[in-house]
Amino acid sequence: MAGRFYDPAGERYGMPTYPWRMAPEEYATHRQLRARGLRPGGQGVAAQVLWYSRRYWRTGKSPIRVAYLYRLDRAKPVRPMTPAKWAALAKANAAQRVCPECRRDAGYRIPTSLGMCVACADAPQIAA
Repeated sequence: MAGRFYDPAGERYGMPTYPWRMAPEEYATHRQLRARGLRPGGQGVAAQVLWYSRRYWRTGKSPIRVAYLYRLDRAKPVRPMTPAKWAALAKANAAQRVCPECRRDAGYRIPTSLGMCVACADAPQIAA
């Protein structure tokens, strides 16, 4: 099946396409760029990796998965965080720790599944 996704000229899929773990060294995914301290830097997708996933085979979704690749020689360094960005991030994280029911800082991020702190979720419900 790997031969089906091997299209380095881009004739079949419209862009260079490689099977899982067969992409050339000059390409990297977004996560691989970030691990090297790089970002795409405005460049478009240069190639793609296609593979079959058994996880999606039985769920009715397409079993063909895709990962987009960017060129390493065109990637730029990640921009450093400014003090204003750090402050905004701290404020957003603090807002996710405040329980909407009791208005206290829970000391952890409020689970979206509960919508409130664990103490409020475990409290017995008072019938009105």
